[in-house]
Order: sequence, then C-alpha cells, then structure tokens
Amino acid sequence: MSIKTATLNGVATIEIARPEKKNAITVAMYQAMAEALAAADADAAVRALLITGQPGIFTSGNDLEDFMQRPPGAGSDNAESPVFGFMRALAGCGKPVVAAVTGAAIGIGTTMLLHCDLVYVSDEARLAMPFVSLGLVPEFASSLLVPQLMGHARAAEKLLLGDPFTGADAVEAGIANAVPRRHLSLLNKQHGSAMTRGRGPLGSDIFGCRVLKNVPRRARHHA
Repeated sequence: MSIKTATLNGVATIEIARPEKKNAITVAMYQAMAEALAAADADAAVRALLITGQPGIFTSGNDLEDFMQRPPGAGSDNAESPVFGFMRALAGCGKPVVAAVTGAAIGIGTTMLLHCDLVYVSDEARLAMPFVSLGLVPEFASSLLVPQLMGHARAAEKLLLGDPFTGADAVEAGIANAVPRRHLSLLNKQHGSAMTRGRGPLGSDIFGCRVLKNVPRRARHHA
C-alpha cells in the first residue's frame, strides 16, 4: 500500500509510503488519502489527524507519468476527480490536522501544508512550488493563501521562481509552526498524541478548529 493508515490513542495517521518513487503521489493515492481523511473526520473516536511521509522524504509531488495517463481535469466529471476529492477532504476536515515534514515537500507537498492546522518541519526539509516552471497554474488555492501569509513580493518569488526553501524559511513565512530540534520520527508520536491530551473537554479542540477554519474556507470557496 502506498498510503498507510492507522489510528492509535485518538490520532488517525495517514502515511505517504512510496519511497521507491520518492513518495510521488498517484491518482489512486489521492483517492486513498481522501477516503482516509473522510473516515477519520467521521469517526467519533478520532480527535486529530497526522499526515506524514517517510524519513527523508515527505513527497516529491505528483507522479507526472501517472497524471499524463489520468489527468484530473479530463472528462465531464472532473469535479469528482480523486485529486479534487482529496483537496476538499483536507480543506473541509473539521478536526485538527497535523503535518510532520522531513526532506523534500514539492508541489502538493507544500500546498497541502497551507490547509493543515499545525505543521512541523525538519531542519533538512526543502519545500518548493515549481508550478510555473512546469507550465502549471499554482494549485490548491496557493495563489490566494501564499500572498496572504507572506506578502506579494515573497509569494511571487516562491510561486513564480519556484526555488526550494528551507524549513526555517517556511516557519518565518508562516507556512510551518516550528523546526523541532528532535528528529521528526519522534514528532509523529509526540505532536499527534499531544492533540488528544488537550486541557479542554472532549470536542472543544474540534470546535476551535472549525472556528479557525471557517473564514479562510469561505475565502477559498469564493476565490
């Protein structure tokens, strides 16, 4: 399985597990992640979700060969594409979503972080949004959200030039929360578990998450 899922102590983990292809994401993997997000969001026993990759690689982005064979915008039912299904599931998730990033986070590997609630990146993380150099339009509302986070000048640099930037840069730009000193293999357990040990009563973290997401979500839908 290229997408592994597990639930432990109220944390649903979605692991991108295709290291032989640098965790490049296929249409089938998008479908699996969309289904995992929806299932966790509907599961009353799940308090938070954790998205992670493999040691040294979060994801190298879309599997271009697979996408050439199965373009997400093809046909009259493009709104039902697994790619868009994943985007809707992540952006619409009503529970806190934590991302733990090591190594490369290219394309969707960076833009999905804009829709997570807590993002932790390793010091060797390298993020990039090389859409323009590939002749693509920036995806997943990134052309709206990135300028909101870092201002027009820096957003233009990241989106138009597509140069990689570090985890520390991501924190400074507002994409990530922190670069932990500990290795992120420990982070997968610690930060995910911390979400279930909130001081508030059951459901308060979920309610707070929905309040935080409500206004940006309306902006995305009107973008």
